[in-house]
Amino acid sequence: MDSRANAVTSRVGAFRRRVAWVFTLQFVIVVVVCMLGIYNVAHTAVVIMVIVLTTALAWLALRREWRPVRALARLVNRWDGELLDPASLRLEQLSTHADADVASLARGLHGFATRLASYNQRERNFTRDASHELRSPLTVIKMSADMLAEEDGLSDFGVRSVLRIKRATREMEVLVDALLILARETDSPADDQYFVVNDALRKELDFARELLAGRPIELLLEEPARFALQGSPRAFSVLCWQLIRNACQQTEQGSVVVSVLPGAISVRNRITSQTPGNGYPARARGADRHGFELAIAQRISDRFAWSLELQTGQGQENIARIRFPHPLPAYAPEQSFMKS
Repeated sequence: MDSRANAVTSRVGAFRRRVAWVFTLQFVIVVVVCMLGIYNVAHTAVVIMVIVLTTALAWLALRREWRPVRALARLVNRWDGELLDPASLRLEQLSTHADADVASLARGLHGFATRLASYNQRERNFTRDASHELRSPLTVIKMSADMLAEEDGLSDFGVRSVLRIKRATREMEVLVDALLILARETDSPADDQYFVVNDALRKELDFARELLAGRPIELLLEEPARFALQGSPRAFSVLCWQLIRNACQQTEQGSVVVSVLPGAISVRNRITSQTPGNGYPARARGADRHGFELAIAQRISDRFAWSLELQTGQGQENIARIRFPHPLPAYAPEQSFMKS
């Protein structure tokens, strides 16, 4: 392929030179024939026929020169995102008259197709390995923590340690799910499911309440509206979990309120004043902010076109709001598909 590429590269500007020769010859022939017609050397019909024939020959010559570009366009048009074949863009398949610019474009597309195919293979390997190799030990840790929590005579320190293990395991599970969601393509069947937003939020809040046991933080769900979405329920759950976790980290004591609004949900923290003797000292200016949860939430919202807005309210209240462009009525799945 290199020798072929060098042979083609040596003809820099060959396409422009050949096109210039075609137009020059056509112009000379037309001028000569017109002069012969003006001085009555050639009949008018002959002049017209020569002009038409010259134009047709020039068009055929230009079409022949454009053949490598057309062949390259057909090769690019046959690209398949799922079954990408970099070999279909090899330079050897182009015509021997290919210009250096066309050859350079073909080499660039071939290199891009090769890198894209390698990237797709690495993505499949990562999602397969991460899904199995990370979930399996997390499942073992969860089961072991549950069995340890049921042991009799466990000290208070042991109970707190078990809660921390369960909390860390849950956060690791969500992190693995978030990375897999961001690594996979969005055209999978799991990204096109009907689910009710209110039901998914209740499940996430139940998980969060278990992990917040012992902390003076109350999780509340307000439902002035009820709607559904057609998309990835797992991505929605991970997104909401990241926002809830971020709100809890900003709240030393108080409440985290999740509100279901028409076509949107909001997560805000309400920090209450310190009451003496509760054992939880209040922070001076709000809890520490960790940007990792919001970074993951922002990437998921960008991936699925769910607009994420962050606002700061009165005092130490922070509000995260997600707007969904295409909310659906909270019907049964069969009714939803019939209406769509």
